[in-house]
Amino acid sequence: MASQVPARMTAVQLTGHGGIETLRYRENVPTPVPGVGEVLIKVAAAGVNNTDINTRIGWYSKKVTDATGAGGVDGFGEIDRDDATWSGAPMAFPRIQGADCCGRIVAAGAGADAARIGERVIVRNMLRSYVDYRPFECWTFGSECDGGFAQYAKAPSREAYAVNCDWTDAELASVPCAYSTAENMLHRASVGAERVLITGASGGVGSAAVQLAKRRGAQVIAVASASKADAVRAIGADEVVGRNADLAAVIGRDAVDVVVDLVAGGAWPPLLDVLKRGGRYVTAGAIAGSLVQLDVRTLYLHDLSLFGCTFQDDVVFENLVSYIERGEIRPIVAKTFPLSDIGQAQEEFLAKKFIGKLVLIPPV
Repeated sequence: MASQVPARMTAVQLTGHGGIETLRYRENVPTPVPGVGEVLIKVAAAGVNNTDINTRIGWYSKKVTDATGAGGVDGFGEIDRDDATWSGAPMAFPRIQGADCCGRIVAAGAGADAARIGERVIVRNMLRSYVDYRPFECWTFGSECDGGFAQYAKAPSREAYAVNCDWTDAELASVPCAYSTAENMLHRASVGAERVLITGASGGVGSAAVQLAKRRGAQVIAVASASKADAVRAIGADEVVGRNADLAAVIGRDAVDVVVDLVAGGAWPPLLDVLKRGGRYVTAGAIAGSLVQLDVRTLYLHDLSLFGCTFQDDVVFENLVSYIERGEIRPIVAKTFPLSDIGQAQEEFLAKKFIGKLVLIPPV
């Protein structure tokens, strides 16, 4: 390991499933040592994401049916710890979370190219190296392995992508989880120059989906609160519909080609009603609740396709890097926080009063 790297570092460790109190800010955590094929990254910024909160509170457990926000601060009273992660495997504690990571490579393990030291990189949040690139398998950075809520993080060299752009570290740290999730949904549903409805359009993934769908030539109808409508239009939405609107009345039945949904919950059934025959519904989140009511007749009589998206083909992250370097997208950073204020950052994240991304900055 390079001599300038300290043996101990500052990090936030998740000590168990539960409320914000399970996040412990510590200043004497062993600095990770890069293994074979890995690089060590000095973290410059790490975004805040739903998946970090969902994992902390054990929301992925089938015992939980409430919205993320219901247990976001205090956790849930009862979960099944055996299925409380997105992968369905029990989590090992303590764990350094953080699905997003932007920083510079400071050391290289055996088999990794030492010439990469000094590169500014972002880490693919859905890691495939650790599962030998098997289809539909991956680890989440900050869940199955330690992530970006620290001064230093290690990652596979081939999944730490150098990015050449004039963005700030906070902007780059906004990309890995939110933008890859959004791009993956559009990729899987083969979105083109079509009419697309996007729910949760003011959040990190939703605002990314608006920009990325517009990049593909889509006409975007965004669902967002009235107070955020102008901001959502400013990032590319052609039309903004209120969260409590009667979609069939406002948009019309059989009116959109694709629904990109991040919300689910009780308001889910009308989303299928606005799809054209042969339309596609695609999801990678359920912030309003995981259980929905589906009339199967709507599904088969209208020849609809439903896509669930977690695993990402390699091209998804590769495309994102190319979009950044060509100046085709730009994230919105709503606010930055020192890493020590992770609790406040997550509380503000759960309050949903912002547009874009919240980002944590570790100590230098």
